[in-house]
Amino acid sequence: MNKKILFSHFSNMSIQNWRDWRWQFENRVTSIAAVARIFGKPIPQMEKLYSVLSIYPMAITPYYLSLIQQDDKNDPLALQCIPDVKEVSMLPNYPEDPLNEDGCMPAPKLIHRYPDRVLAIVTKTCATYCRHCNRKRSWTSPETSTLESRLEKMVRYVANSPQVREVILSGGDPLTYDDGKVEVILSSFAAVPHIEVLRIGSRMPAVLPMRITKDLCRILKRYRPLWFNTQFNHPSEITPDAARACSMLQEAGIPVSNQSVLLKGINDSPDVMQRLLYGLQKISIRPYYLFHCEPVKGCGHFRTEIKSGLTIMEELRRHCSGLAMPQYVADLPEQAGKVPLLSMSRSIKIDIRKHQDFFDNFE
Repeated sequence: MNKKILFSHFSNMSIQNWRDWRWQFENRVTSIAAVARIFGKPIPQMEKLYSVLSIYPMAITPYYLSLIQQDDKNDPLALQCIPDVKEVSMLPNYPEDPLNEDGCMPAPKLIHRYPDRVLAIVTKTCATYCRHCNRKRSWTSPETSTLESRLEKMVRYVANSPQVREVILSGGDPLTYDDGKVEVILSSFAAVPHIEVLRIGSRMPAVLPMRITKDLCRILKRYRPLWFNTQFNHPSEITPDAARACSMLQEAGIPVSNQSVLLKGINDSPDVMQRLLYGLQKISIRPYYLFHCEPVKGCGHFRTEIKSGLTIMEELRRHCSGLAMPQYVADLPEQAGKVPLLSMSRSIKIDIRKHQDFFDNFE
């Protein structure tokens, strides 16, 4: 999209503001009518989308919106951020929380599914709400406590759990907080003597790369060993701005890995996936996981068949080096965890009948 179109929409837009992550965040597009005005044409099934937004709201940064090719009705970035009536009309019987995360919280918003690590949901807010998000159930529920009170309970549990050596900061997106709060979160967990590793899960490099600043990198560097996991799902998301953000993290000594989701109509072809993996390798990001899309309520239209994913992976194995290959996995509830799907076609070591929703059409 031509940035001039966006300049005409935002009265206070300037080059300086465009590069300011706070301006980008404060000026997120949150209504389908605004998207239509920016695109200069109606959005298909626009009236029906208001019912979707009442359940699953929308927020798109001006930066990410600028990457969309508005003349392409199947633009892969638009499909990830613009609501679709299928979110409320397709496969409504899928659960909101298929991994039973809410049942694995010994402290509010602290998920403990694996013996050696916990995941802290420090916020429900994202810069851009991805329509395939497995936690979209939380988008409209208000925070019932302050960050400080939640953090106190999380840290207390971790401090009393000596088997936990790693804390993953997630959400929402932890980097929607300002630098001061990010450091408070990091320092609180880092102060626990038996915590050896911190990890941040953030999609900011893809949807709001301006958030990765020199000041933020200086803070993150103080809490090494710290690992940064992000999510690029399509090669069009790998822009010079995104590459610059990831380079800043890497220059601060922070490894950056990528966790993609296999999404129907977005990256479910060997060609698109190969270009994504090559693009990530080119900017020194390790392709870590390729997740099979979970059976989450509101996300059913993004799901592919597992055999389609296996076909893609086999094709990629013939063309891509090991450094560019992610592990294709399904994340399962309870203690099953992340199951490598390539190995399942040879030796299934779990009872897939217990997780039939996750393995639709698997043979």
